[in-house]
Amino acid sequence: MVGMLVLAASLMMISGPSQATDFPTGNANAGQSKVSAVCAMCHGPDGNSTSPQYPKLAGQHANYLEYQLESFQSGQRSSSIMSGMAAMLSKQDIANVAAYLWFFAGFRGASSLASIP
Repeated sequence: MVGMLVLAASLMMISGPSQATDFPTGNANAGQSKVSAVCAMCHGPDGNSTSPQYPKLAGQHANYLEYQLESFQSGQRSSSIMSGMAAMLSKQDIANVAAYLWFFAGFRGASSLASIP
């Protein structure tokens, strides 16, 4: 019995923690439309800004993007431009935008926007 426990513990240490795919809660397709309408002028249509004045958003973690947009909305983070932009977004819009921009970083377990939730 002790041998089995040692074996199980060893296997858990070798395999490391579970790496479940952390899909965002928003709809990436709806986010694409919102990015095109609201964000693309400064941040680019896929979040890859070509201007050093505007940060690249593509590939950022969805939770991070949601947090930042909500911080602009609440006034916790101050920006005359971004506070106004974020004010136009609903909570669902924010989740959708975050899902769309999140897609653009390396492995996402999906081959296209159509295949992600």
